[in-house]
Amino acid sequence: MSESVEPLPSVDPEGKPYRIQLDDGVLAQQLDPLAFQVLRHAGTERAFTGEYTDEDTVGVYRCRACDAELFRSEEKFHSGCGWPSFYAPQSGDAVVLLEDRSLFPRVRTEVRCGSCGSHLGHVFEGEGYDVPTDQRWCINSVALRLEPKS
Repeated sequence: MSESVEPLPSVDPEGKPYRIQLDDGVLAQQLDPLAFQVLRHAGTERAFTGEYTDEDTVGVYRCRACDAELFRSEEKFHSGCGWPSFYAPQSGDAVVLLEDRSLFPRVRTEVRCGSCGSHLGHVFEGEGYDVPTDQRWCINSVALRLEPKS
């Protein structure tokens, strides 16, 4: 499991404050320990344990920390990787991408919420999945909240 000891920064990669500023002390009381570790310390839930891995409900996936809309079920697919997989975020500014060298020498692309900066997972390209973008947005279930379509 890759994770940082320090809390995530309150500014985006360009140095601008995230639109939603979270109080980690309050958030730690609102979330279960694993969700807090993943969202605010870039942790990872174990593969095949998340509640949304095989979920097919139609709806919107939101950030569990700030409730921002991130992904839609229409972009979700079954990759078999053990985490919910999407081929695109809801909009270009829904997420922020950062270079992740925590598994050096392997370089990955970290995905964070574009509204609050919470860690969501990673995005991978060129794996050959039959999706429109050739991308797999591998997102921790505990970082998400599904809002079913009514």
